Amino acid sequence: MLKRYKLRNYDFKLILLVLAISIIGIMAVGSAKESLQSKQIAGVAMGIVLMIIISLIDYSQLLRLYWFYYIFSISILVAVLIWGEKVNGARRWIDIPHLFQFQPSEIAKILLILFYAQFIMKYKEKFNTFKILLLCVVLMLPAIILVYKEPNLSTTILYCIIFCVLMFVGGLNYKIIGGVLAVVVPSLAIAFYLVMQPGQQLIENYQLTRILAWLNPEKYADAEAYQQLNSVMAIGSGQLWGKGLNNNVIASVKNGNFISEPETDFIFAVIGEEMGFVGACIVIVLLMLIALECISIARTAKDTSGMIIASGMAAVIGFQSFMNIAVTTMIMPNTGIPLPFVSNGMTSLLSLFIGMGFVLNVRLQRKNLY
Repeated sequence: MLKRYKLRNYDFKLILLVLAISIIGIMAVGSAKESLQSKQIAGVAMGIVLMIIISLIDYSQLLRLYWFYYIFSISILVAVLIWGEKVNGARRWIDIPHLFQFQPSEIAKILLILFYAQFIMKYKEKFNTFKILLLCVVLMLPAIILVYKEPNLSTTILYCIIFCVLMFVGGLNYKIIGGVLAVVVPSLAIAFYLVMQPGQQLIENYQLTRILAWLNPEKYADAEAYQQLNSVMAIGSGQLWGKGLNNNVIASVKNGNFISEPETDFIFAVIGEEMGFVGACIVIVLLMLIALECISIARTAKDTSGMIIASGMAAVIGFQSFMNIAVTTMIMPNTGIPLPFVSNGMTSLLSLFIGMGFVLNVRLQRKNLY
């Protein structure tokens, strides 16, 4: 499983980008909640070690366990609904007493990318047949349904987006894509219309209220729109250079408790307020460059599975970053999802580093290299 690689072929650029955004995350989390900074540092250190170790192992060998990845993913998603700890009305975490707490949906996200990388590779010649495409959809549905049942609408949407990216990169026929879009786009419009009707049962009432608060924030200014409105004001108040990290300004979002748990889903509001427009732009550019680097690696992958792994991780970084920042800037309704490498959360952090380890190995084995 271990190969002899040449040091000059290692993608140090991707490592530097990941380190840079992780350091910003450490500073932002420490400023938002000082007691969590040491944990964030430990998570980054552990993640770097895991990333380097995985980057030196032949991903083709690891993908042989692809059915194990799938079964394990579904198992932990089922387990969280049965034994998961309920927080704020949702079961998203499994607590191992006296040891640790983890979020299964974050782990399953990476494992499902690995599963589909090998599955699509195995059936590449028959990929556009009805049987294989139906099987791909059927295999993904349990994960989507289980995450939705937690409930975790934001991660459910992300799972759907990642699945679409994997299918596209896997070689989905353009005629099929056109046909799917012709059905899906009108269906989404109809679904949105139905969701807005009184007495609907498609989504939970609190999820509907968040959509209404997004459409009419003034009406819900003291309730569901409270955090997002404060987030937008905080980002604007940072102006060009920000108020500075670890400041004692009473009116800031963290000191004034205007946002609950600013170290997680609304960490970008802390960055915008304390690091200003410049700091916010640096974070966005770093995340964009990481996603683009993953796409670049996908284009030079030695096989379809490597291309899908790198593209899948690009989708995770790109779309998850967009969704998080869109919520904090009120571009989309409030839905909790961490900002990659920045938000506090050990499971999310380690999962992303593991994913980057696979991407680095894809780069080490790029086509026409050995």
